[in-house]
Amino acid sequence: MFSAEGLSPLQEDKMEEKKAKNRRLCMQRRAILKMMMVAPVVGWMSMSSLAAQVARMLPESAAEDIGDTDGNAYQPKILNPHEWQTVQVLSDWIIPADENSGSASDADVPEFLDDWLDFQRGDLLTEIRYGLAWLDAACLHAFQHNFVDCAPNQQAQILDSIAYAQKAAPEDARAVEFFNRLRDLVLSGYYTSEMGIRDLPYLGNEPQASWQGCPDSVLAKLEQNQASTAPKS
Repeated sequence: MFSAEGLSPLQEDKMEEKKAKNRRLCMQRRAILKMMMVAPVVGWMSMSSLAAQVARMLPESAAEDIGDTDGNAYQPKILNPHEWQTVQVLSDWIIPADENSGSASDADVPEFLDDWLDFQRGDLLTEIRYGLAWLDAACLHAFQHNFVDCAPNQQAQILDSIAYAQKAAPEDARAVEFFNRLRDLVLSGYYTSEMGIRDLPYLGNEPQASWQGCPDSVLAKLEQNQASTAPKS
């Protein structure tokens, strides 16, 4: 006997199992992001202990595509199709692919952002939606296209205008706040993914005879990643 979708009982069981895994992973990444948001405020958790906690919370199957269930494309929960497309493009501007690792979208960061916005809603969702609309308005004014339809150099020009608070026009202050918030969310989503953890790389959760501090190579990688979050002209 087959279901209405044409699936056998075995296929249905596998689909439900994969959906359950994806739900658990979404919840784990939500918990990690909550912890990252609170830690700087209360000052009780060092970055090294936070990274160790992240590594423990992520399952071994974290590389599985959160939004892919037996070949079906991810269906956004809260973002409309145009917002979803814009978030995908923006995420890859913030963390592009390089020779060592994939981009933000390769790590399912847009899926994570959509899930987090659906979970939080409220002022955060309003702020992100305002910023996405602002990008389209700015691009339409300058180039007669929405952000996603602009050429890469045009997208970079608009993002450059809000990426650095000290260089932005006073009237763009709210757009600057939006971009800073989105950048933080993208970084949080990326570095709570298996790909992001590998990219650091963080070795603190492996057995060590003694702790000699953060290696210079890891500090250099963190500085490199921070510098790369700014849009490239």
